[in-house]
Amino acid sequence: MHDLVIRNGQLITPSGPILADLAIDNDRIAAIGLQLNAERDLDASGCFVIPGGVDCHVHLQMRLSGLTSTDSFESGTVAAATGGTTTVIDFTDPQPEQSLMEAFCHRRSEADDSVAVDYGLHMSIPTWHASAEDRLHDVPNAVAAGCATFKLYQAYDRMQLDDVALLRTMRAVASAGGAVVLHSETGPLLDQLRADAVAAGHNEPIWHERTRPATLEASAVQRAAEIAALANCPLHIFHVGAADPLTQVTAARQRGLDITAETCPHYLLLTAADHLAASDGHLYICAPPLRSPSDRHAMWRALHDGSIDMISTDHCPWTSSEKQQPSFADVPGGLPGIESRLSLVHHFGVTERELPLTTWVSTCCTAPARRMGLLRKGALLPGYDADIVIFDPDREKRIRSKDLNEAADWTPYEGVNVVGWPRTVLLRGTEIVLDEQFAGLPGQGRYLHRNLLS
Repeated sequence: MHDLVIRNGQLITPSGPILADLAIDNDRIAAIGLQLNAERDLDASGCFVIPGGVDCHVHLQMRLSGLTSTDSFESGTVAAATGGTTTVIDFTDPQPEQSLMEAFCHRRSEADDSVAVDYGLHMSIPTWHASAEDRLHDVPNAVAAGCATFKLYQAYDRMQLDDVALLRTMRAVASAGGAVVLHSETGPLLDQLRADAVAAGHNEPIWHERTRPATLEASAVQRAAEIAALANCPLHIFHVGAADPLTQVTAARQRGLDITAETCPHYLLLTAADHLAASDGHLYICAPPLRSPSDRHAMWRALHDGSIDMISTDHCPWTSSEKQQPSFADVPGGLPGIESRLSLVHHFGVTERELPLTTWVSTCCTAPARRMGLLRKGALLPGYDADIVIFDPDREKRIRSKDLNEAADWTPYEGVNVVGWPRTVLLRGTEIVLDEQFAGLPGQGRYLHRNLLS
C-alpha cells in the first residue's frame, strides 16, 4: 500500500508519454504502473504528469549597484512553485573581502529559511578571485559543499576575466571535479561600443542591442570553448539567444568538447525590433540583448534538433521605475519570468510548433537536472524525488503581472494568452500548489548538494 497514487494522467517519462499511475512513498517516486494501491489518490484526468521544473539560472535577492533584485528568495520561489518549477539554482557572489566559502555560507543563510522550493547555488568567480591562484584555494571546498558549478564572466568590469584568468580558473574548477557556467560576451569591446554610442547622443533602448553585436558574443563563445578544452573543463553557456553564438557551441560540440547551452523564453518569444524599439523598451534590456526574428527562429530550430540543451529563465526582476533611466547604459539588465516558463514553452513550443512533449520536459526539467548534478531531480523514475506537476493542457490563461506571484510590477508577457498551466505541484511528495494557488510554506525548500561526478 503506497502513501499516494496519482491516477488517470499521461506521464511524460524519459522514454516517452505513457498512460499509467504514479505511486509515491514518503518523498520519493515508488512505482509507475497500473492499478497501484494507495492510502490516498490524486486524480490527473485529462492532464500531463511531469517532473517538477528545474530552472538552473535565476537571480533572487541579487545586489547590483545599490539595488536588490525585486524577488526575494521567498517571493521568487513561491512564483517558481506556482509555475511548476520545484528546483532553482541561484548564485553566490563573493565580495573582495570574502573568501568563496564565507560568501557561500552567507548566501545560504539568506536562503535556507525562506525558499519555498529546493535550491542550489552556483559560485561566481569575480575578477579579484581569479587574479591569482592563491585566491582560488576554496574551489575544492565549494565543490565539497555541493556547489559544483562556477560562474565566470567575459563581460562587466568587476567580473570579467581575461583569457589567462579564464584558463587559470577553469583548471582549478576542473581539477576539483566542478564545471563552469559562463556569461559569454566580449566585455571590453562592448564597453567601448556603449561609450561611443552614448557620446554620440544615442541613449534609446535599441542601442543596447546595437552595441552588443551577436558576432562578438560568438567570438567570446569560441574563445571560451577553446580555453575549456585546454583546461579539460566541462562548460555550459548561459542565455544563448542568437544564431551566431549557437553556431560556435555546435562547432565545439562537434570537436568533442564537453559543452552545453541554454536559451530563455524571452529569446524564444521577443525581438529587439518589437520590444527594445518600443516606447517602454527600457524594460526589455537584458544581456545578451533580444535579437532578430531570424535568431528567434534559430532558437526554436535548435530546440527541435537538440542544439540547445535546456531552457532557463535568467529571472532577474527589477521594478519598472528601477528600469526607467535616462540612458540605456544605466538600465539594470534583466527580465522577470520564473513563473511562466513551463506554460510558455508548452503553448508556443508544443502546441504551436509541434515540439515533442518529451523535448518540453527534457529542456525544462531533465537536462538541467542532469547537467547540474541534481541526481534525483527532473524525471519521473522510481527512486527520484517526488517533485511532480499535474499540468492541465486545456487551462486557458491570460498572463498579467497583477495575477502573478512575481514581485515585479510588470512582466514581458503581459496580455499573452496561453493554453496550459500547472494545476497541482508536489515537492518531495507534499502538495505545495493546489488549484493553481500556493499552499506550501516558506522555508520548506532544501539546499541541494550537487555532485557532477556521480
